[in-house]
Amino acid sequence: MKEGGISIMLFEQIKLQGKSIMAVSRETGISRNTIKKYFKEGEQPHKNKGKRLGSKLDSFKELIDHLLLQGIYNCQVIFERLQEFGYQGGISIVKDYVKGKRPPAIKVAPAVRRYESKAGQQAQMDWGIMKYRDLTGEVRKVAVFVIVLGFSRTCYIEFSRRCDIWSLLRCLVHAFEYFGGIPQTILTDRMKTVIESTDHGKPVWQEKFQHFAIEMGFVPKVCRVRRPQTKGKVERLVHYVRDNFMPGRQFIDFGDLQSQAISWCDKVNQRKHATTGEKPMVLLKKEKLKPLPESSLYDRYRWEPRRVDRECFVSFDGVKYGVPWRYCGQELKVGRLGDDVFIVEDDGSIVEQHKVCYQSRKHVYAKDQYVGLAEQDGIPYEPPIAQQIALDEVEIRSLSVYAALSEVI
Repeated sequence: MKEGGISIMLFEQIKLQGKSIMAVSRETGISRNTIKKYFKEGEQPHKNKGKRLGSKLDSFKELIDHLLLQGIYNCQVIFERLQEFGYQGGISIVKDYVKGKRPPAIKVAPAVRRYESKAGQQAQMDWGIMKYRDLTGEVRKVAVFVIVLGFSRTCYIEFSRRCDIWSLLRCLVHAFEYFGGIPQTILTDRMKTVIESTDHGKPVWQEKFQHFAIEMGFVPKVCRVRRPQTKGKVERLVHYVRDNFMPGRQFIDFGDLQSQAISWCDKVNQRKHATTGEKPMVLLKKEKLKPLPESSLYDRYRWEPRRVDRECFVSFDGVKYGVPWRYCGQELKVGRLGDDVFIVEDDGSIVEQHKVCYQSRKHVYAKDQYVGLAEQDGIPYEPPIAQQIALDEVEIRSLSVYAALSEVI
């Protein structure tokens, strides 16, 4: 390829300086025929000029467009998805490609005071609602419990079908186990599972939650009314789960979803945090967390009381689990250990054991659940009735006994 401006240079030497074509050819190394061509046709653009060179992103643009159609505009999420399919390029060209396709966003927020927690001082927790599309194509919602340690930014998330008090306590127990300890305080919003009401501005704590906090040894605190930014760390985590974990996520059932959630937490906690510049798992070692209590103390919060209905089922995480019909109307305890759901009596005796079912509104029957029901008309015990006896079994009393009774009356 000849350098630009050759035509001007040749014109100057031949026309203005009066040099011959042969002399210029010897000086420049350009053949005479080429010099003549320049004078006849002028300087032509290179045949490859204007052609776009190939990019490492070209073969992945169709995949990016597919992710954009799903509403995934987070470049970090797209970048990680591309890497799963063998993308070897950087994230910058991904951002450049997505930039022109991302819808405009307007962000307006009031200024707030920055607050940093000391080691082991505080954790922030909240619930978030995520969406997914089920096998029928219908969009459904699922709750996710999120908690983050203020000093190290170590996070933990757990998906749940319910946001009731028992689900909250179970998720907190799992979070404490994941962190390896308990923070001094836990900041939350004014959810009904935490406070029942306020009395002259002071929270009236929900009884079970208060008892749990005392036994675990942490102080609960609630943020100001209509000021969610007070717990900004966990608010950002909720958005991060929605924008980073959920987009494009594929899962078989809720067990698979939670397994992926734990793997995601492990990955995020090993990544440098944008604010601290440190890996959360590294700073976690510096957290001055209170040690976990004896397992017998918090193990009971894994169990939920459930009353057996008339059809001999107990409800747990949106699924009906069967028990022998003789337990109809009784209150039992239900808990999950690994891949099994256990239904036990107060003394810990196992009534029934089932494999965890992740399909909502499913009925899981127990073996021999209704054996003997028809014979006893569904009554689990013999009701008290009168008894006929023989004449010789009737007690014979003397008349003096009756006379004494009449005198007393």
